[in-house]
Amino acid sequence: MLKSFIEQTINGLQTGSIYALIALGYTMVYGIVKLINFAHGDILMVGAYATLIAVSNGMPLILAIVLSIILCAIMGVVIDFFAYRPIRNAPKISALITAIGMSFLLESLALIIFGANPKVIDQKYIPAFLSNNNKINLGFLSISMLTIFVIVVTSVCMIALNLFIKNTKLGKATRAVSQDTGAAQLMGINVNKTIAITFAIGSGLGALGGALYAIVYPQIEPYMGMLPGLKAFIAAVFGGIGSIPGAMVGGYVLGLIEAYVKGSSLTTWANPIVFGVLILILIFRPNGLFGKNMKEKV
Repeated sequence: MLKSFIEQTINGLQTGSIYALIALGYTMVYGIVKLINFAHGDILMVGAYATLIAVSNGMPLILAIVLSIILCAIMGVVIDFFAYRPIRNAPKISALITAIGMSFLLESLALIIFGANPKVIDQKYIPAFLSNNNKINLGFLSISMLTIFVIVVTSVCMIALNLFIKNTKLGKATRAVSQDTGAAQLMGINVNKTIAITFAIGSGLGALGGALYAIVYPQIEPYMGMLPGLKAFIAAVFGGIGSIPGAMVGGYVLGLIEAYVKGSSLTTWANPIVFGVLILILIFRPNGLFGKNMKEKV
């Protein structure tokens, strides 16, 4: 019983790490432009395909992941420039519809380019130390190096992002724009540049999440970003959308809930329970764990 609980906890941390990475993209964009970027889950899909193409052409896996992060960061900036910036001051519903349309566009393009058949990153492209057979034995328990790799890499990225937001000049500019765009402009902050960098960071983290997801769950197809994207959105809402620590905590909590449910006799109820969590959050704590009540003048 104890062994099973520990195994499911480790699995939950692994899955939760990926959800947290994706949730950070949602929460960063919402925090600065108050936009739910529903195309963000599809950035995960683009990152997975980019990693697959790179390794299939002989590039080492780590370099392939770095390349996919750079590619998706650029894509995030381009999407912001052409899709979101022109409607920055439009009603929120216009931005929401545009985000949904961008999601469908990315999925349709992937379907046209890569086809509907799922693709897999061949094990021969994955370094030996990340093989599923490479495990660390801890007496009664064994943990795969891939699981440790995913948890460590995602944790380092999240800690680095937190330090960047809190301690760098650009991070402070991001927080200033998030709090008051008008005042930030008066202080000489380039708002459009700051927002573009936010999209780049969020999309880069989404690409990393996509690459790791494609390695852990080796199936890549045009709609692979939908479910992880929705779950990451729930994680962001759970933690308090707009809060970076909240997104991280929400991702891990959601991953653990999903792992424990799948490890029980309620396996088929995993997704309904996860989405049920969203309903409960919106009913009892709509601002999330770390969210703040915002007063608006009318």
